[in-house]
Amino acid sequence: MSEVITIANQKGGVGKTTTAVNLSASLAVAGKKVLLLDIDPQANATTGLGFSRRDYEFNIYHVLTGSKKLSEIVLETQIPDLYLAPSNIGLVGIEQEFSRDEQDYKTILREKISEIAKEYDYIIIDTPPTLGSLTINALCASASVIIPIQCEFYAMEGLAQILNTIKVVKETINKKLKIKGFLPTMYSAQNNLSKEAVADLKDHFKSKLFKTGEEFIIIPRNVKLAESPSFGKPVILYDGKSTGSIAYQSLATSIMR
Repeated sequence: MSEVITIANQKGGVGKTTTAVNLSASLAVAGKKVLLLDIDPQANATTGLGFSRRDYEFNIYHVLTGSKKLSEIVLETQIPDLYLAPSNIGLVGIEQEFSRDEQDYKTILREKISEIAKEYDYIIIDTPPTLGSLTINALCASASVIIPIQCEFYAMEGLAQILNTIKVVKETINKKLKIKGFLPTMYSAQNNLSKEAVADLKDHFKSKLFKTGEEFIIIPRNVKLAESPSFGKPVILYDGKSTGSIAYQSLATSIMR
């Protein structure tokens, strides 16, 4: 069975999609069969892997509304063993499709994933920057969650909200859900705020930070990492020797242990 990991943080601009795309690509290059599931209506993970709206007819919206099976929308990417379930702006209408009177709308994604779970080693879910029904669906479907945190002044702000959401999901719907780890992103060694943010994370969540050996894994602020989505490529294809790519390869190694 595959390991299902959600990348989530209701705060936007923290490197969530960057992490989803580049962790998925790094796992695939390391020889794992990976499905990246884009459930963000902005579809940035989809475009970040080189797909535009004209490249596919069906997307995750059709799966969640029951008109397609997940296996029917999966696309092959430029990396062997990396597959994508694409998103589309039409997904913004899914809230209306989910009936608030139905208790089981929260588990729709889990049911869809269960149909194909045996086919992949890892299923990575990129979520919207909200704690709405799409993110709840992802958390209900997952074994664990990775929380990217931007190394800035307000890094810890808003964490209580997502931690509480994870706690509620764990207590009510998905008892197996755990926090896989917190991932510091956009780190600049020249910036004192970055250093303070990482120090805060170590103070509060040291046991939940990813490591290679004795070194903590921190995603740097990196030009190649920022440029690669505009070329429709994960950074490992765009510049595999860049510091951003090496950091995500280290993260993949840590997760595969």
